[in-house]
Amino acid sequence: QLQLVESGGGLVQPGGSLRLSCAASGFTLDYYAIGWFRQAPGKEREGVSCISSRGDSTNYQNSVKGRFTISRDNAKNTVYLQMNSLKPEDTAVYYCAARRSYTCGYGGMDYWGKGTLVTVSS
Repeated sequence: QLQLVESGGGLVQPGGSLRLSCAASGFTLDYYAIGWFRQAPGKEREGVSCISSRGDSTNYQNSVKGRFTISRDNAKNTVYLQMNSLKPEDTAVYYCAARRSYTCGYGGMDYWGKGTLVTVSS
């Protein structure tokens, strides 16, 4: 079965850090660009960050630039999102998604994970 599984979410205080993981099973991520998305309560899903299939190109939403870092380890078939200096407005369900393409982007995703909840609160 082809699937993506996110992990690493949880409750963190403002200013804290979390590292999300996106692990693939049933297929290799080598040929897939990966995107991280989030959906806050009452809001539409939005693209947060993406990385090319080779890991040599990345993109970040303006609100997370300088705080979040996306990376990938194709040997482990896993993509990561390191989130630092977290703010209450980062609270959301975070999803990873894959599309069979070299290019980083937020459209035309082929596979989606089920999400992991990140709550930033004191």
